[in-house]
Amino acid sequence: MNEHSNGIKIIAGNASKKLAHDIAEKLNLPIIDSEAKKFSDGETNFNLNESVRGSDVFVIQSTSYPANDNLMELLITLDSLKRASAGRITVIIPYYGYARQDRKAKSRDPITAKLVANLLTEAGADRVITMDLHANQIQGFFDIPVEHLAGGSKLAQYFDDEGLEDLVIVSPDAGSVKRTRKLAKQLKCPFAIIDKERPEANKSKVMAVVGDVEGKNCIMIDDMIDTGGTIVNGANALIEHGAKSVRAGCTHGVLSGDAIKNIEESPLEEFVCLDTIEIPDEKKTGKIKQLSTADMFAQAIENIHGEESITRSMNPENYI
Repeated sequence: MNEHSNGIKIIAGNASKKLAHDIAEKLNLPIIDSEAKKFSDGETNFNLNESVRGSDVFVIQSTSYPANDNLMELLITLDSLKRASAGRITVIIPYYGYARQDRKAKSRDPITAKLVANLLTEAGADRVITMDLHANQIQGFFDIPVEHLAGGSKLAQYFDDEGLEDLVIVSPDAGSVKRTRKLAKQLKCPFAIIDKERPEANKSKVMAVVGDVEGKNCIMIDDMIDTGGTIVNGANALIEHGAKSVRAGCTHGVLSGDAIKNIEESPLEEFVCLDTIEIPDEKKTGKIKQLSTADMFAQAIENIHGEESITRSMNPENYI
């Protein structure tokens, strides 16, 4: 008999309600009765309205905007589950926030990715499932198991189905070269690199385009897009170098500040992201398309609950 004999229980955090319901629908399971609200002074108030004793509990919550509120809600939820004697607590964090500070780039920098890992573990998480971390080494910041899913296969399938000819996959910076190379290999096309510098946070400047993009349909790929500055500057540079068309894809559509306006006014024909971060209706435009990850997370939940391998069933060789 499975150690967690009371079965799977799914909790939907406020940041990921739609994705959580989509995952639960794939598993043919209900969402557990819980509610996270705020006291008048802004403190998070969490109520768990049914028993989870001995259950295999999966909490689904991205730590996206507002990052502090969503992270605190997640930590309080974990504390509640631990005190309610849940059998095992797995945190599904489709978008792992605070990941951009993963090392000391200069003196006296914090390492927030490690800090958040410590907080999650101390709050009661037994395992973490996430997707396309900003830096792979963040897995090593945890002292509990981390299942790192790769969402790039969704983007690869989508762009493959578009049937574009004269295709070139473009890395918007040096940090995305590995991801770009894998996608180019999967789509059987060449790739190019945009050389940029970042004078300050959330600002970038294109220095050069390395590779042949003239007369080509270009697709820029990144793990996350925040203000859209890098991707828009890259699109402008590609058009200046003779590209026929430019599209962009990423796992995490953070889309803060003027990102929507920047994308709409750019030469990008299409912007595709996964649903690891919910995009409010007021931010949705004709250029932006979201792809569902519910099937991937649902499969991961089934495999973990059944004590089966995740990587074997998901065939990670096809991922980017």
